[in-house]
Amino acid sequence: MKAAGLTVGAAVSMVRPIIRGSGMFQAGRRSVLAGAASLAAVGRARAAAPLRIGIINDMNGPYAAVAGPGSVVAAKMAVADFGGAVLNRPVEIVSADHLNKADTGLAIIREWFGPGNVQMVADFANTSVGLGVQPMLTQFNRIAIYTSVGSTIFTGKACSLLSIHWAHDTYATTQPLIRAMMAMGKKSFFFLVADYTFGDILAGDCKAALEAGGGKLLGTIRHPLGTSDFASYLIAAQASGVDVVVLCNAGTDLTNSYKQAIEFGLPAKQTFVTPIIFLSDVYALGATTGQGLQFTQSWYWDQTDATRTWAKRYQAETRQMPNDVHAATYSAVLNYLRAVGQANTDEAQTVMKTMKSMTIDDVFTKGGKIRADGKMVFDRFLTKVKAPAASQGPWDLLTIERTIPASDGFRPLAESECPLVKS
Repeated sequence: MKAAGLTVGAAVSMVRPIIRGSGMFQAGRRSVLAGAASLAAVGRARAAAPLRIGIINDMNGPYAAVAGPGSVVAAKMAVADFGGAVLNRPVEIVSADHLNKADTGLAIIREWFGPGNVQMVADFANTSVGLGVQPMLTQFNRIAIYTSVGSTIFTGKACSLLSIHWAHDTYATTQPLIRAMMAMGKKSFFFLVADYTFGDILAGDCKAALEAGGGKLLGTIRHPLGTSDFASYLIAAQASGVDVVVLCNAGTDLTNSYKQAIEFGLPAKQTFVTPIIFLSDVYALGATTGQGLQFTQSWYWDQTDATRTWAKRYQAETRQMPNDVHAATYSAVLNYLRAVGQANTDEAQTVMKTMKSMTIDDVFTKGGKIRADGKMVFDRFLTKVKAPAASQGPWDLLTIERTIPASDGFRPLAESECPLVKS
């Protein structure tokens, strides 16, 4: 290592002839040696292998606004706020687009967990990719934190000791919503479902909720991911004559299907609801189209001074306001790094034990806890889209109607199908 153009050893040897025989110079010698040791320590830290965290999601497709490049920005903000290093190792964020193809996503993550030496991977935005990763976690002794998938299967039958479901899930988004519809006297339902794993799981949780409350499912129709023309599906929903049409999709599929429903005048005749919607989706709809629409959220940028400050930092990087997925990704990366620091190791099982002992207090939530099934539970919110006249800016879109306590917002642990709970 060099110090001011010299190696540390050369720097020390040059001062030795000068400092012999003098107390003052002996003190100077100790100071130089201490400085050389400090420089050497800095050199070792710089030379240490980085701790790598991977962010994988849909960077350009229907879920790009929900997660996408914004999640990478949020993850890098977490690293910066943590200090950029842990255990004297620099922290690096790597990212990739799985193209909503399970084989593509799993090939990327297998390379990351192998020669790429990625210790933790987060976000996902695709249930099939996440499910394929679950068995790989034990194989490679790595950690996955899901911040933009909603399927309850990750804390159910497919749970893992080495994964955490950090944000919303389909139970939390469907149960309060369906109960609210039935409390209003609406009993018949039609599901428009994205035709892949997530859509089916979302529809399944909606069906369970309405059956528990005495509702009836009178029809289900599936559409391919990335559909642009929903006319035939919406005509089928209209022909069913149901009280409520539930859009069991997300991202651009959600906004496109709802915009076309508005064009056909259907929401004036039937109630349209969606369990999964994000601030970016509401922004795409606009307040005029979306006003009055109610749904649940994990986080909103205009909650507190702390959330507003963090959101403005994010906006400065992206020119967009963050949604709850972006805030959740920030939180997951930040608390993973906190756990690595507390555990004094990046060994996956030790880090996971530390994370499960922690209380999650940050800009995303207060008082969050990670359960035995891997679900992080926290208070969520029932929100409503503001009328245009009430909005004070392009991102001033939601009002928080009420808080949903963690105890009411997630599937009770006693009902979990996770083998880790029943063992």
